[in-house]
Amino acid sequence: MSEPHMTAETHDHGTEELCGAGVELYARSLHEGHVRAQEARVAPCLVDFGLLHPAVDDPNRLEPVEPTVALHRMLRACEVRITDERRREERLAETFQPLMRIGGHRTTGADTPMIRVLSGSERINRALFEALAEGTDELLCVQPHRNHYSSGRGVAAQTLALERDQAFLDRGGRIRTLYPHSQRHVLMVIARYEQLKGDAEARALDEVTDRLIIVDRAVAFVPSDSDGRVALEIRHPTIVGYLSTAFDRFWRLATPMYPQTVRRPTLNGVTPRQRAIARLLVEGHTDAVIADRLGMNVRTARVHIAKIAATLGSGSRAQLGYLIGQSGILDQES
Repeated sequence: MSEPHMTAETHDHGTEELCGAGVELYARSLHEGHVRAQEARVAPCLVDFGLLHPAVDDPNRLEPVEPTVALHRMLRACEVRITDERRREERLAETFQPLMRIGGHRTTGADTPMIRVLSGSERINRALFEALAEGTDELLCVQPHRNHYSSGRGVAAQTLALERDQAFLDRGGRIRTLYPHSQRHVLMVIARYEQLKGDAEARALDEVTDRLIIVDRAVAFVPSDSDGRVALEIRHPTIVGYLSTAFDRFWRLATPMYPQTVRRPTLNGVTPRQRAIARLLVEGHTDAVIADRLGMNVRTARVHIAKIAATLGSGSRAQLGYLIGQSGILDQES
């Protein structure tokens, strides 16, 4: 006895997903040009998603939509759903913000600062501007090469940020910023900071943490996801104090970039940048990871690696790691 046909009630899988039976039937319809409507009962998703449609001259015959058209439709549906989820995320954050404040007051006391979740670039930037507008003393920043909260910012946004920073300096505040080492960042920092008048200073490290902003050692902002669309506003004294202390220690280890630029020495033909790369090579990291951690693109990282190999006379990646260890160049790092 043959098995009964699967119906829509028993055919269960996620939205915009195709089951094995659906893929098989759709492929056959593309080969043969059509399938019978009764055959599609095993995979009603094909009709639901618009991959099969009735023929004009015979409603009992289903004809396939071109795969490129079908794929575009389904991807567009995914994009709409993602956009809706983002909006839902922002609505939830807006709804729960006052509720979190009530819960925080009830459980930890009215004077305990809150940790707020900020969703969306516009909301994050607004909170940053408000915190800095209330600040009078000190702005501490870590700016990695991935510029969270302001990706794609145009000239108008950059001008507004400069005006914000200048207003803070005019109130007697000072700005301290850490960047990753690279010639591109040196030129960028000098160009930006020369537009400011006041106590603004920048230094660089081979590796910096993800983005961090601290205002008056009272409020801190840190990213909460990989693309910078969600951030945390932290006002808890212990956490902000910890982050401020970490910044101070990084600052003491960093090399001045502005207003005074200090050039780190090249030792035995190996530049400081190449020594940083060599250290990560010895640790076994890939070119992509090295580039990401040092704030450069992969192509630039590979150029530096090739120069290190040429300097040490290495013929292979494995040999290069051994020669770096034997050369003593990492022992020369200050």
